[in-house]
Amino acid sequence: MPSVPEEYYFDPTPFVPNSPFPVLIYRSALPTNPTAQMTRECLEANQWIQGGVFKTYRAHHFHSVTHECYAVFRGSSKVLLGRGPLDSLEGGAEVDLRVGDAIVLPVSEPRLPSLRHQSNAEMQAGVAHCSLSSEGDYEYVGLYPKGSPHWDNNFCKAGGEETQEKASIARSVPIPEEDPVFGAGGPLVDIWRRAIAK
Repeated sequence: MPSVPEEYYFDPTPFVPNSPFPVLIYRSALPTNPTAQMTRECLEANQWIQGGVFKTYRAHHFHSVTHECYAVFRGSSKVLLGRGPLDSLEGGAEVDLRVGDAIVLPVSEPRLPSLRHQSNAEMQAGVAHCSLSSEGDYEYVGLYPKGSPHWDNNFCKAGGEETQEKASIARSVPIPEEDPVFGAGGPLVDIWRRAIAK
């Protein structure tokens, strides 16, 4: 049975916009001994659609056009969140993902801009992430809210103008209607709405 998700918050850096929403990690979110097909079926039932099956990806990057969910069905990985390759070594977080875990990586959301300080809102897009190391032939299904455009990859090395551009795009991305693990009424929607109301 999946647990209530862990929450990880990240401030913007000079090269990574990050997001006012927390990254969510659901432990033991998948059935025992999951396969790629089983993982896809479980989460697609909650209106998150498979974009591909992926292995270790070591390049620091973030997305500005869609939220993303990784659901791990093989192996394990140490993942760095919230910090790019040009940032100082302070900040960010290293998390361990293993078989059965799911992680949701957010972008911004535009509907309540008056509830956030404008200078912060201008610098919020997607949360940076990359694999630092992996074991056991690490593999996961990548899923995206139904109706989302194809993801973009931004490699956390752009100057301020391009980063602002990506943040503007990210502010048009809505909160998903369903939680990828729990479905309708799951914790994601409430957690993210509370985050932008702070």
